[in-house]
Amino acid sequence: MAESHKYRESMGHSLSLSSSSGPLAEELRCSVCLDVFTDPVTIPCGHNFCKSCLNQCWEKSQNCICPLCKERFSKRPDLNINTALRQVAQLFQKKSSLSKSKVLCDICGEVKLKAMKSCLVCQTSYCETHLEPHLRVLSFKKHKLMDPVENIKDYICQKHERPLELFCRDDQTCVCVFCTDGDHKYHNTVTLEEESKEKKSQLMKTRKDVLQMIQDRIIKIQDIKYSAELRKKSTVQEKAASVELFSDLMRSIERCQADLLEMIEKKQKAAEKQDKELIEELQQEITELKMRNTELDHLLHTEDHFHFLQIDPSLCSPPDTRNWPEISMNTDVRVVTLRRGLTQLQKTLDEKLSQFVLSKMQQYAVDVTLDPDTAHPYLILSNDGKQVRHGDIKHELPDYPERFNYSASVLGKGGFLSGRFYFEVELQKKTKWDLGVARESINRKGKITVSPPYGFWTVALRNGNEYWACEDPYVPLSLNVKLQKVGVFVDYEEGLVSFYDVESRSHIYSFTGQSFTNRLYPYFCPFPNDTGKDSAPMIISPVNSEYTTQI
Repeated sequence: MAESHKYRESMGHSLSLSSSSGPLAEELRCSVCLDVFTDPVTIPCGHNFCKSCLNQCWEKSQNCICPLCKERFSKRPDLNINTALRQVAQLFQKKSSLSKSKVLCDICGEVKLKAMKSCLVCQTSYCETHLEPHLRVLSFKKHKLMDPVENIKDYICQKHERPLELFCRDDQTCVCVFCTDGDHKYHNTVTLEEESKEKKSQLMKTRKDVLQMIQDRIIKIQDIKYSAELRKKSTVQEKAASVELFSDLMRSIERCQADLLEMIEKKQKAAEKQDKELIEELQQEITELKMRNTELDHLLHTEDHFHFLQIDPSLCSPPDTRNWPEISMNTDVRVVTLRRGLTQLQKTLDEKLSQFVLSKMQQYAVDVTLDPDTAHPYLILSNDGKQVRHGDIKHELPDYPERFNYSASVLGKGGFLSGRFYFEVELQKKTKWDLGVARESINRKGKITVSPPYGFWTVALRNGNEYWACEDPYVPLSLNVKLQKVGVFVDYEEGLVSFYDVESRSHIYSFTGQSFTNRLYPYFCPFPNDTGKDSAPMIISPVNSEYTTQI
């Protein structure tokens, strides 16, 4: 009962502090710890904070940002205490503490003075004057004094009429010394001071946790705003890249259109020239045929049989001319030309779009490093964790749960639980490999099946020139060239894993519509070296992008 009264008293004080002081109370509170300023400092944006609160905020963040308005400072401001504001805060606290007690002396007559103490034995509150016997008389000195309270009976045991000086931890209630010989005889009881001290310690810890939670959320807000700024910059860059891409595409279209029109014009001119030459040849033959016809007509009407029989025998046969019926005009020349031009245009568009998509993926580049604790004992990792190849000697390594013990595989460090990431791997001179990502819960002991149902999203090379997407079942890939460098892109939320030929900047394959619930790790399998025939390493290469982040 006494504890509940103290709680109501403290709550009443808090409410009165807020309501009676109005806006002033809010102006004198630090927005970080939500308490009255201690050593207040003012930063360039004009906002005030406790010096220690602000230092804690900035020590946990790489950037100096106002916890209230989020203004970012390029240089950490000097924190000088605002002495005027500190004096106002101190006066406010002093006034609040003075106005805390409204208990009046029970002994005073008409004009009652403010009580200084309440006596639990006398069950009376005393002002400074009437309290004097309790400070002087020996018998009164033994009485239990406390800060003045309005309803002192709440601090008295209703059963034994004795002060509630003890606390029963079993029943979580205040008791008097006589209660410990009765209902609470075998209970765990301590003094009120001891219990209060422990509870205050717990509250201090809770308050510290709450303050930490506030700080964590402030930092989280800062991180979100920082990410939003990066995303905004990325969007601007993406827009610029898109404008450049489509401008380039428009220029390509215009060039293709001009080439196509020029080609059609050339074809037309060539056809017109051919037509003209054919017409001239035909006209020449017509002239010659007309002359033959006149000659034949003259011979047919002659009566000089002697001369008639002396004519050239060739006149009795048709003249030797071109076989004109075999000449056919190709009316589809323009259609074929147009189709060729459109095909070339489509190829150009596809190439430009592939380049744009890959450039966008490369913006999410991360710095992947191999995890030696997952590497199969036959694998050899470079000191910088960027290369892996299969060796001839099995190394004696601890059989960690995360280590592959049958498949010659290794994972990257860190892993991802959200967002997008991209990395590139050089695969020159390799005849067999698996590359992609794997979820954290994959089986790493014994034989494994590399496909999505088993937690793997990979592409593979077999026999030097056979490429596969490791679906269930595997899907053969038709590639025109041997892959030298492969880019791997993952969008966790979209359930997307895509592979790109970095050299030709073209798309290889994508796993779509996946559902990721575990952390994802980069996955590498260089396969046994086949007595030195496939000893080349898989190399994690740096991505040519300014957006590369560390993991």
